[in-house]
Amino acid sequence: MNKSRLPGEQSVVLIVDDDMAERLLMRETLRDEALVVEEAANGEEALAAFDRLSPDLVLMDVKMPKLDGFSACSIMRSLSSGQDAAIVLVTGLEDFASISRAFDVGATDFVTKPVNWPLLRHRVRYLLRAGKAFRNLRQSEKRLSMAQNIANMGNWDWDIEKNIVYCSSQMYRIFGLPEADNFPHSYEIFMQRVHRNDQNSIVQQVRKALEAKTPYSVDYRIVLPDGTCRNVHEQADIVTDEKGKAVSMHGTVQDITERISAEEKIRNLSYYDRLTGLPNRELFLEHFNRALYAAQRDGGKVALLYLDLDRFKRINESLGHTAGDKLLKQISVFLADSIRSSDVLAKTSPAGKKDLTISRLGGDEFTILLTKLSDESHAGRVAQRILDLLSQPIKIGSQDIYISGSIGITLYPSDGEDVDTLLKNADVAMYHAKETGRNSFQFFSEQMNKRAMEKLSIETELKKALEKNELLLYYQPQIDLKSGKLAGVEALVRWQHPRLGMVPPGLFIPIAEETGLIVEIGRWVLAEACRQSKQWQLAGFAPIRMGVNISSLQFKHQNLETLVEEILQQTGLDPHFFKLELTESAIMQNVAQVNETLVALKKIGVKLAVDDFGTGYSSMSYLKKFPLDTLKIDRSFVMDITTDANDAAIIKAIIALAKNLGLSTIAEGVETQEQLSFLQEQFCDEIQGFFISRPLPHDEVERFFVNGQTFF
Repeated sequence: MNKSRLPGEQSVVLIVDDDMAERLLMRETLRDEALVVEEAANGEEALAAFDRLSPDLVLMDVKMPKLDGFSACSIMRSLSSGQDAAIVLVTGLEDFASISRAFDVGATDFVTKPVNWPLLRHRVRYLLRAGKAFRNLRQSEKRLSMAQNIANMGNWDWDIEKNIVYCSSQMYRIFGLPEADNFPHSYEIFMQRVHRNDQNSIVQQVRKALEAKTPYSVDYRIVLPDGTCRNVHEQADIVTDEKGKAVSMHGTVQDITERISAEEKIRNLSYYDRLTGLPNRELFLEHFNRALYAAQRDGGKVALLYLDLDRFKRINESLGHTAGDKLLKQISVFLADSIRSSDVLAKTSPAGKKDLTISRLGGDEFTILLTKLSDESHAGRVAQRILDLLSQPIKIGSQDIYISGSIGITLYPSDGEDVDTLLKNADVAMYHAKETGRNSFQFFSEQMNKRAMEKLSIETELKKALEKNELLLYYQPQIDLKSGKLAGVEALVRWQHPRLGMVPPGLFIPIAEETGLIVEIGRWVLAEACRQSKQWQLAGFAPIRMGVNISSLQFKHQNLETLVEEILQQTGLDPHFFKLELTESAIMQNVAQVNETLVALKKIGVKLAVDDFGTGYSSMSYLKKFPLDTLKIDRSFVMDITTDANDAAIIKAIIALAKNLGLSTIAEGVETQEQLSFLQEQFCDEIQGFFISRPLPHDEVERFFVNGQTFF
């Protein structure tokens, strides 16, 4: 057990990672007077530190030399001081195998990469509080178990050395064994009654309890001589002698079969529709409330699709209610299986997860709840998919039945902030869909409906944007903090639509990514940026660095080094004045292949920067492998550096990391003098943001080229 700490005493956190940069960022993030933060560089050092410090929490990377995080966690749990410590393993993004293995070896929790640095400190505080609460609860349960003497429980006492189990009469009846006061049964006799699929789990539980001298609590099944299967709940504790050796175990067993059966029946009756097996209104409302709470917490979006079958009453009247019930069951299966397996749902959330709940509210009304919605138009895509599915004939007996549906869509938070409002508005939108001809869907808000439909049409219009010369580049100045002079510009693509005006990049860039048009657009941006940079030089302006963003799809699907070299040769731009900006996610998808590409680009002579640094993969080991020149600090960290100690600490750590690795830094999104002063104090190299200038067209940015001009 961990060394007890007095009230107000500092909690001890042990950080384990072979990446020095990772440890530095974690230490800075967790800096707090109430915490003592210690470090270890590998699993072996971690075990030594664990034995010496008895930490309250261990934050440990999975992949390390000498001894990995899984092995170290398993060994820690086997130590006498390792039962109550919270052990958090750091795994790769959506590495489900590692996450499962982490729990198997005894991890308390896991943190996925990329790490959300601002939230890490709060999560650690929560785990420390939860660990303390768990220890207090376990002690209370142990005291309570010694006093339990309930009539419907059996109690037992196992003499480990003699292998004799002394039981109450109720214990024998529960296990279907004859009472044996004169010749008590062995432990193995009782184990023979345990369901064979549960035996190994029970053996492991008992073994761990004996080794650690700790109590255990477990549910399992037993099989009686007549073949009847029963569910029981068992609690037990260990008795040791003066030398600490386990000499006996005592515990209680309660038959919970009826309780489990009753709870399951109540749950099914309360939360699931009897006809279709789908969640009913009650469970739907629970899911909806949880989804709204999560969206409020995370700033996310939720879509509710309200489906009503068209002219279902006519089918009931003509074919009978039995046929109508069969039709509803077929449609339920169709919706659950076909929609969940369709590719359209892969776009409803940024991570590609299929986050939806299908429910039957009653009659011929269904709801489809989409959470983690990244784009409003995706709700329309799912609705259209449902209508397409319903257009197929459904066979009931020997007859093909054709059905259609009307769907109303509401969106959180734009159409309401509570369940009642959103459900009511979805119903209104559904009836509007029926009034406009049925077999269609409508968004609740006409303005929202128009915007979503228009956004869907952008896909088609974007394909023609290059042909019609509707794309153009804006340029945002980047200023050297030492001299105050212009150091370079970043090229940013814009779309001047003839009808919609200037389309925000946040609207058309994601569509370009989804459709693959970003590859062609990216090729145009590279060529146009290099052409403009050379044109400025020919006009007599001093050469400056031109920066261009490369999307992950463009980096993956193009022979990028060949393309860049061809464009530089065609435009005559010196590679020394050209910089490619790549996101962390783009360069971490295939590290070996990416490294070859980056090396080839460096041979050409171009500069390489990591854009939005700190928001992607948190493991910094690639910084030592890749031939990079610059880290661009994401604007999300810059925004609150003068008011948020966490953001300030992260920026300090990033700048220190870059200096140690010989890299320069550019801070994005600088909007105030206070932010500028902070970055100057931390020796950041360059800045860009509205404090200097918004992105400008090529003719307006030329005023920044005046020789010798300083900006602060």
